Amino acid sequence: AFFWLVSLLLASLIWFVSVHLSDQEDAKLQYGLLVFGAAVSVLLQEAFRFAYFKLLKKADEGLATISEDGRSPISLRQMAYVSGLSFGIISGVFSVINILADSIGPGIVGIHGDSPYYFITSAFLTMALVLLHTFWGVIFFDACEKRRYWCLGLVVASHLLTSGLTFLNPWYEASLVPIFIITLCTGLWAFVTAGGSFHNVLKCLSCK
Repeated sequence: AFFWLVSLLLASLIWFVSVHLSDQEDAKLQYGLLVFGAAVSVLLQEAFRFAYFKLLKKADEGLATISEDGRSPISLRQMAYVSGLSFGIISGVFSVINILADSIGPGIVGIHGDSPYYFITSAFLTMALVLLHTFWGVIFFDACEKRRYWCLGLVVASHLLTSGLTFLNPWYEASLVPIFIITLCTGLWAFVTAGGSFHNVLKCLSCK
C-alpha cells in the first residue's frame, strides 16, 4: 500500500506541475492533461509494483538463507496475492473517499439531471478495481519470475485501458460493462497462473 501511495504522490506532482505550467483557461488542454496524468499514474503504479517485486525477491532470498530447510516460509504466489490485494484496497479507498465525503450532502444525486446511479456505479467500479489489482499482482509477479515480458505488457495495457474507460463516465454502460468483462477475463487468467484448473474446482465443490 505504501508503494502505491508513493506512486500516486509522484503522479500527482507531475500533473500539478503540468497544470500550473500550462494555460489553465484552455478547457481542452486541461482535459488532455487529466488524461495524461491518469496514464502517468498507471505507469508509475506498475513501475512501483515491479520495484516491490524486486524488494520481495531480495527479502525472500534472505528468509531462505536463515531458514532451517533452506526454503522461504512464504511462497511467491502468496506474496503476489498479498501485494495485489494491498494495491487494490488502497486504490479502492482513494477511489471512494471523495465520493463518500460528497454523499453526506447537501443535495440529492440526480436533482439537476445527473445520473441517480452515481453512487452504486462508483461502488461497482471500485470493487472491480480492487479485484483487478489483486489479479494483476498475481499475473505480474509470475511474469517477472518467468520473464514473460508479453504478460507484463498485457497487464500494463489492461490497466491503461481500464483507467481510460473511466473517462467515459457518466456513460456508465460504456465504462462499467467493459471493465467487468476485463475483470472476469483477468480473474480467469490469474486463476490459471496461480495453478488453478477445472479439475481443482470440481474437487473443491465436492469437498475432496
